[in-house]
Order: sequence, then structure tokens, then C-alpha cells
Amino acid sequence: MKNTIKIERAVKNITQEDLAKAIGVSRQTINAMEAGKYVPSTVLALKTAKYFNKKVEDMFELEADD
Repeated sequence: MKNTIKIERAVKNITQEDLAKAIGVSRQTINAMEAGKYVPSTVLALKTAKYFNKKVEDMFELEADD
């Protein structure tokens, strides 16, 4: 699953740790999501999008093999 988390973090100038604390996960989870190695639950995707004031579909995109 592709996502724009890293881009959104850069725009807000926050670290993975900052985002992790804000949405209640570990920094490793944020790292794995950014790398496309972890597909977030619906709740986590919603929390992430809400944090950045974005729509889920604007932040996350299914790839052909997902």
C-alpha cells in the first residue's frame, strides 16, 4: 500500500516519533508504514489521516498486488 505519510510529515516538520506519539503507535510502526512493509488497520489509517487533516483516500492508495 502506497502512502504519503513521509511527505505529510515533512510538510509539518515532525519526526516519526512525534507522529507515533500523536496517534498512539510506536515509531517502528510509522517507519514500517512509510516503507510499505505494514498495512495499517482501518482505525490507524483514519487516525493518521485525521492527524494530517486529510482524507484517507488522499493518503493511502492500494497498489495493483494489494
